[in-house]
Amino acid sequence: MNSVSKAQPPCIVLGLETQIGLSLVRELGRAGIRVIGITQDPHAIGLQSRFLSEGLVVKTARSPELMETIRNLGELYGSCRLMAVAEVNLNWLSEHRGQFGKVEPILPNAAALATVLDKQATLQTAQAVGIPIPQSVEPKSQDELAALAKQYPLPAVLKWKDPNLIAPLLAQHRLSLIKAEYVYTAEALQAALSRYNAIGAWPLVQEYCGGYGLGQFFFMHEGQALRRFQHRRVAEWPPEGGFSSVCDALPLHEHADLQEKSIALLRAIGWEGVAMVEYRYDPVRQRAVLMEINGRFWGSYPLALYARADFALLSYQVGSNLPVSTLPAPRSDLRCRMVATELKRLVRICLQPGKIADRTFPIRPAAELARFITDFFRPGVRYYVWCWDDPKPFWADLTNLLRGALRHR
Repeated sequence: MNSVSKAQPPCIVLGLETQIGLSLVRELGRAGIRVIGITQDPHAIGLQSRFLSEGLVVKTARSPELMETIRNLGELYGSCRLMAVAEVNLNWLSEHRGQFGKVEPILPNAAALATVLDKQATLQTAQAVGIPIPQSVEPKSQDELAALAKQYPLPAVLKWKDPNLIAPLLAQHRLSLIKAEYVYTAEALQAALSRYNAIGAWPLVQEYCGGYGLGQFFFMHEGQALRRFQHRRVAEWPPEGGFSSVCDALPLHEHADLQEKSIALLRAIGWEGVAMVEYRYDPVRQRAVLMEINGRFWGSYPLALYARADFALLSYQVGSNLPVSTLPAPRSDLRCRMVATELKRLVRICLQPGKIADRTFPIRPAAELARFITDFFRPGVRYYVWCWDDPKPFWADLTNLLRGALRHR
């Protein structure tokens, strides 16, 4: 890892609750950067990292108190940069640009962020640059639902075009935010859509795309990809598709043409900084279909950390107008896993297969269990939270899991 002089400005990381923020702390801290973390949760795992110089707990998210805390850090340490993990925090920071005193959040421009957060706008831009997209329809009125249910090719998946925007409205009507809902009949489709009549807004109806998750990751600066990395999802939670619980780094010579299309898409949006372009890849048809763009550090970021992709370091250096380190090609021989989520996935597959919403999902309990066990002995396997040179976050995570289990007894 290229080290940075301790005379360089510190970096604030907003969001220490998950493996994402923890990975940012580890990457920046190992590079010699002073890292100051802010979290809502006094039990956040990132607070226990030995690479964290200072940790602050601000219990009210996106509040005047948080803004004042950030400003005070600027007064104490001078000009410094801030990285945020969650999209809701990126939105809040974007809405209050220029109001954080000497602290400058590292953000894309507002128009690019709005496009990425709107799935329909993202898909339209992707189609314009020649990237295959799933057929998608967004109902605009209650009158459309019956006709749409009869005509739309099934199976289909329902997804909100901007989950962060719709979540408060759903909560007001005591409706759950369902990330992806699978439907197989016209009756089920109409019933699922009608659930939201009370709020006058409906999720996208999207064609089902088989295959596995393929993530391509980039650091964009002035229209160029300064860094790239990619992985394949080996296992997801929920099993039918969600976030990665096991993933493999892929060599950059694979899917090279698709990488160029991903870069063209980010360039068309005007994106600056880190981004994940997520596809569903069908290996039989050798066809990749765009799912979404995550304009933030992603859930499987620990794999990028271990592979030495150094996206956080690049963000810090470019955001601070520092010279950019010369980086070797990221490793492509690693696997990374989240064991707690894998255990939950195994329970679903082995004991609760009826709860798997995707009826095409191959249920192979013996193979899943064998892979789970052998991965403990496989060379090149790393873990989302556990790390030999920084073990305390793992024990904090385990304690949090036990605390949660006791709370729900």
